Amino acid sequence: MTKRNATYLLIFVVIATFMTSCAPEGYEPSESGFFSGIWHGFIIVFSLIGKLFGADIGIYAEHNTGFTYWLGFIIGIGGFGGGGSAARR
Repeated sequence: MTKRNATYLLIFVVIATFMTSCAPEGYEPSESGFFSGIWHGFIIVFSLIGKLFGADIGIYAEHNTGFTYWLGFIIGIGGFGGGGSAARR
Protein backbone atom coordinates (compact mmCIF):
# COMPACT_ATOMS: atom_id res chain seq x y z
CA MET A 1 0.00 0.00 0.00
CA THR A 2 1.42 3.32 -1.02
CA LYS A 3 1.48 6.36 1.20
CA ARG A 4 -1.14 8.04 -0.97
CA ASN A 5 -3.58 5.12 -0.65
CA ALA A 6 -3.04 5.00 3.11
CA THR A 7 -3.83 8.70 3.32
CA TYR A 8 -7.05 8.26 1.33
CA LEU A 9 -8.06 5.33 3.53
CA LEU A 10 -7.44 7.35 6.69
CA ILE A 11 -9.44 10.30 5.35
CA PHE A 12 -12.32 7.97 4.43
CA VAL A 13 -12.36 6.36 7.89
CA VAL A 14 -12.35 9.75 9.63
CA ILE A 15 -15.17 11.10 7.44
CA ALA A 16 -17.23 7.92 7.90
CA THR A 17 -16.76 8.14 11.68
CA PHE A 18 -17.88 11.76 11.80
CA MET A 19 -20.86 11.12 9.54
CA THR A 20 -22.13 8.12 11.50
CA SER A 21 -21.77 9.98 14.77
CA CYS A 22 -24.65 12.20 13.61
CA ALA A 23 -26.96 9.26 12.98
CA PRO A 24 -30.03 8.83 15.20
CA GLU A 25 -29.75 6.42 18.11
CA GLY A 26 -32.58 5.35 20.38
CA TYR A 27 -35.09 7.79 21.80
CA GLU A 28 -34.47 11.49 21.28
CA PRO A 29 -36.20 14.02 23.57
CA SER A 30 -37.22 16.35 20.74
CA GLU A 31 -38.95 15.38 17.52
CA SER A 32 -36.88 15.28 14.37
CA GLY A 33 -38.33 17.45 11.64
CA PHE A 34 -37.83 18.16 7.96
CA PHE A 35 -34.19 19.27 8.13
CA SER A 36 -33.22 16.35 10.36
CA GLY A 37 -34.85 14.09 7.79
CA ILE A 38 -32.73 15.61 5.03
CA TRP A 39 -29.57 15.07 7.09
CA HIS A 40 -30.48 11.49 8.05
CA GLY A 41 -31.26 10.71 4.40
CA PHE A 42 -27.96 12.20 3.28
CA ILE A 43 -25.88 10.14 5.74
CA ILE A 44 -27.74 6.85 5.22
CA VAL A 45 -24.78 5.31 3.36
CA PHE A 46 -22.46 6.03 6.28
CA SER A 47 -25.07 4.79 8.76
CA LEU A 48 -25.33 1.52 6.87
CA ILE A 49 -21.54 1.13 6.90
CA GLY A 50 -21.57 1.67 10.66
CA LYS A 51 -24.35 -0.90 11.02
CA LEU A 52 -22.26 -3.43 9.09
CA PHE A 53 -19.48 -3.05 11.66
CA GLY A 54 -21.90 -3.61 14.55
CA ALA A 55 -22.38 -0.03 15.78
CA ASP A 56 -25.64 0.80 17.57
CA ILE A 57 -26.79 3.28 14.93
CA GLY A 58 -30.31 4.00 13.79
CA ILE A 59 -31.15 4.46 10.15
CA TYR A 60 -33.94 6.95 10.85
CA ALA A 61 -35.20 8.87 13.89
CA GLU A 62 -37.99 6.97 15.62
CA HIS A 63 -39.31 10.11 17.31
CA ASN A 64 -40.11 12.24 14.25
CA THR A 65 -42.78 14.63 13.03
CA GLY A 66 -44.25 12.20 10.50
CA PHE A 67 -44.78 13.23 6.88
CA THR A 68 -42.40 16.21 6.93
CA TYR A 69 -39.57 14.09 8.37
CA TRP A 70 -40.09 11.35 5.79
CA LEU A 71 -40.29 13.90 2.97
CA GLY A 72 -36.94 15.33 4.07
CA PHE A 73 -35.54 11.81 4.43
CA ILE A 74 -36.46 10.90 0.84
CA ILE A 75 -35.09 14.22 -0.45
CA GLY A 76 -31.86 13.56 1.47
CA ILE A 77 -31.50 10.09 -0.02
CA GLY A 78 -32.04 11.49 -3.51
CA GLY A 79 -29.64 14.37 -2.93
CA PHE A 80 -26.75 12.10 -2.02
CA GLY A 81 -26.32 10.63 -5.47
CA GLY A 82 -27.63 13.57 -7.45
CA GLY A 83 -31.10 12.06 -7.67
CA GLY A 84 -32.36 11.42 -11.16
CA SER A 85 -29.84 13.75 -12.79
CA ALA A 86 -27.08 11.17 -12.28
CA ALA A 87 -28.94 8.55 -14.34
CA ARG A 88 -27.64 7.60 -17.76
CA ARG A 89 -29.69 8.55 -20.76
